[in-house]
Amino acid sequence: MFKLAALTLAALTLSTTVHADVNLKLGTTERVTRLFAYPNNCNVICFRNWTLEQTVEHYLTQSVQRDGYTEAKVLIKTDNNQLYAEISGVPAGYEKPLAALLDAGDLAYNGASKLNADGKWAYSWYLFLPLGMALENRKSVELLHFPPDYSLTQAQDYLRSATTDRWATLLTVNGIPAGQTPGYQTIIDIAPIAAPSNAGKDLEGVYDYFKDYQTTMVKEVSLSASGAALPMVAFGAPVRNWIKEQYGQTVNVLSLALITPDNGVKVPVLGSNHPSYIWYAADPASYTGSDAQAKADAAGLKVMGQDLSAACWQAAMGRQPDSNPDVELNTCRQTWQVAQKEKTCELFYTSIRNLSPQQAVGKCATASIVSQLKQLKAPAPTTAKPAPPL
Repeated sequence: MFKLAALTLAALTLSTTVHADVNLKLGTTERVTRLFAYPNNCNVICFRNWTLEQTVEHYLTQSVQRDGYTEAKVLIKTDNNQLYAEISGVPAGYEKPLAALLDAGDLAYNGASKLNADGKWAYSWYLFLPLGMALENRKSVELLHFPPDYSLTQAQDYLRSATTDRWATLLTVNGIPAGQTPGYQTIIDIAPIAAPSNAGKDLEGVYDYFKDYQTTMVKEVSLSASGAALPMVAFGAPVRNWIKEQYGQTVNVLSLALITPDNGVKVPVLGSNHPSYIWYAADPASYTGSDAQAKADAAGLKVMGQDLSAACWQAAMGRQPDSNPDVELNTCRQTWQVAQKEKTCELFYTSIRNLSPQQAVGKCATASIVSQLKQLKAPAPTTAKPAPPL
C-alpha cells in the first residue's frame, strides 16, 4: 500500500514538472510588426540591428526566463507572410496568455489609430505593449501610467527604467529575492505609449481611447495560473483616478479597494505613490523658505515610509494571495512607519540622498531627523509648485 502511494505521488510530481512544446501563430508580418513596435530602435542606424523575428524572439525569451523556465527555447519562423512561435521547455497551454496579450494589443492599436486620426498622437510616441513580462508565474500586478521611451528604444526591456528599478529594490528590501521581482512586476499601463519621461501631462485625455485594451488586460492578468486573484497596486494619481472612473472605487495612497474585473472575481487594489514621486517630493527646489531642505527631507521620509509599506503589502500578498489585505496593510504600516522607522530613514538617505550607510545612520540619529521621523504619518509640507501627475 505504501509503495503504491509513493508511486502515485511520484507520478503526480512528474506530471506537474513535465514540460511540453507549444506553438502559436502570431499573425501576419504587419500585425506582428505593429504589436512588437518593430523596429524598436532605428533612426537611420539601428541601435540593435535585429530582424523582426529576432525582436519577437527577444521579448518572448524574456517572458519564459521571468516565468522561471530557464531552459526554455524560443524560435520564431516566418512562412508565407505569417509568423509562428515555437517554445520548448514550458508547460502545455503556455501560449494562451501570450495569445491573450496579443489580442489585447490589437485593441491598443485600434485605440492608438483613433487617437492619431483625431490629431492627438505625438510624433515622439511609440505604441508599446507590456512585452517580456512573466506570462504564467505572476505574483502581483502593477498598474502604472505609461512606459518611458528609453525602455523601448534603448533597453528593449519593459522592466528597465528608473521607476521599475526603484520598486524592484523596495520589493527586495521586503524579502523578495532580486531574481524573483519580475514575477511581482507584471505591468499594465493605462496609456500603452512609450513616451519621454516628462510626458505625463501630455498624456492626459488619451486614456479613454484605450478603455477596451485597459479593461481586457486587467481582466486577463487578474488571476494567477491556479485561479487565485492577484493583488494589484495602483501607482500615481492618474491611475488611481482611472480606478475610480472605471471601477467606481476610491484608492488613495495606502488605502485599499476591491474591484471586479470579471464576473465573480474580486481583486484587492492598493493605492500608492508613483515610484518616481519621491524624487519630486524630496527635491528642495519644490519648497520655499530658508528651511526648504528640512521640508524636502521631511516630505521624502514620509513618502519613503509610504512606499516601503506599499511594497511590503505587495510582497506579502504576492506570497500568500489568500491573506487578508487589511491585516497585511496594517502590519506593513506598523513595520515601516513605527517599528523600523529608523531603517526607513536610512533607506531614504542612502537611495535618495546617496549617502553612505554609515552617513545615513549618523544622519538618522540626529535630533532633527528623530523629530521628523515622528511626523512620518503627518501630511506632506506645502510645496512651492504642484506635484507632477506621476
